[in-house]
Amino acid sequence: MTIKRFIHWPRKMLWGFLLLLFGNAALAFGLYSGGETSVSKTDNNAFSLPAANMSFERRLDFSVGNSFFRNPWVTAPSTTTARDGLGPLFNTNGCQNCHIRDGRGHLPESADDNAVSLLARISIKPVTDEQRDYVAKHGVIPHPSYGDQIQDFAVPGVNPEAQLQLEYEKTEIVLSDGAKVTLRKPKLVLHNPAYGPIDEAVVYSLRLAPPMIGLGLLEALSDDQIKKLADPDDSDANGISGRWNTVWSVEQQGYVMGRFGWKAEQPTLRQQNAAAFNGDIGITSSLFPIENCTRNQKLCMESPSGGVPELSDKLLDLVTFYTRHLAVPKRRAVDDPMVKQGELVFVEAGCGQCHQVLHVTPQLKDRPELSEQTIHPYTDMLLHDMGEGLADGRAVYNASGREWRTPPLWGIGLTKVVSGFEHYLHDGRAGSLLEALLWHGGEAKRSQEFVVQASTSDREALLAFLKSL
Repeated sequence: MTIKRFIHWPRKMLWGFLLLLFGNAALAFGLYSGGETSVSKTDNNAFSLPAANMSFERRLDFSVGNSFFRNPWVTAPSTTTARDGLGPLFNTNGCQNCHIRDGRGHLPESADDNAVSLLARISIKPVTDEQRDYVAKHGVIPHPSYGDQIQDFAVPGVNPEAQLQLEYEKTEIVLSDGAKVTLRKPKLVLHNPAYGPIDEAVVYSLRLAPPMIGLGLLEALSDDQIKKLADPDDSDANGISGRWNTVWSVEQQGYVMGRFGWKAEQPTLRQQNAAAFNGDIGITSSLFPIENCTRNQKLCMESPSGGVPELSDKLLDLVTFYTRHLAVPKRRAVDDPMVKQGELVFVEAGCGQCHQVLHVTPQLKDRPELSEQTIHPYTDMLLHDMGEGLADGRAVYNASGREWRTPPLWGIGLTKVVSGFEHYLHDGRAGSLLEALLWHGGEAKRSQEFVVQASTSDREALLAFLKSL
């Protein structure tokens, strides 16, 4: 359902339209966010369950994939041959360390806390037309000594690339009822760079691990479904554009639509997983067969390997099966009057123009659980200019330094229950849903201003609605 046409309607007319269209307006936004895959669990394991409509036989594959997603990898050589090959450079030794209980990561709480679920992207900032063409074709220009990601851990005998520390810039926003909200923006400080100085020609971008639920349903949407939501030239003059990223597919050896990652820089879950194994854990695969060492990291290049490749296609497929079928929890409190009020505020504020409410997956012969599902992910899977406040200045393929892919909102109300923390947006800067809303700019500036000017009742209703997802 595209709801951009209704945002200027009076609230009573909007409510009447939803009742007429759906019978029960509370269901306009869907109780079963993940369709028939949705689960009812609401505790700290709510993000770790298989699709509810999965057969017992296929749950065995889910469990095996889970074990390789959850358990740690070890250095080579080892008698644990199925799990050796960690590093030589890495950010963590297991997927679950970043995606806490398959949920969102968190920022370090203090200078002594580790940054295990946060990583720093690094690349050379393109300044010439030739460099910009290179970025459009290859994604980024890696740093000659540090590559495209800072790895802050290493196997014995190899120096980690650097240590990450955060400093914060704080600003204050005053809402229409006089309430004050302090926003903090993390600034990366790199300590002990081990492979030479890092000059000013580079650009950094922090990345917090996102939740893993519902990814297979988003992957199931066709390119045409996503392209129909795009408006790259803002032809309807509503201030919202939306365009897809075009990225390199290792498996297809060609350019395709990007879907996953904060800037939609990966085309499929399989490639996303293989890239994370390589960049985050130092594990090679058939998609990324080379260790993440640069030519200036001699000891890294000479370290023992866990095999060629270290992750077999069979294990990569099992992990991909697992990440493709992690279920989305059902919504809660959909009959609560405040939640119902929040649904209307969500529409009035224009949030649903990018956080698209309703999609239907096509028929998929090889993925029966994900086939023909009516889902409510609250994303259009497209890139949007989110303004200077959220800009990282780091282009990736066609995504500019101000653009981010609309993140899905399903399950967001269970973030703290699952992960134990509330850190939102690409670098985890927002410590609450209200802070995340107030960071919106660019194409979403109107929505941010709506929230700032909203009555206390409407603002609390909007937050209640988001917590019901």
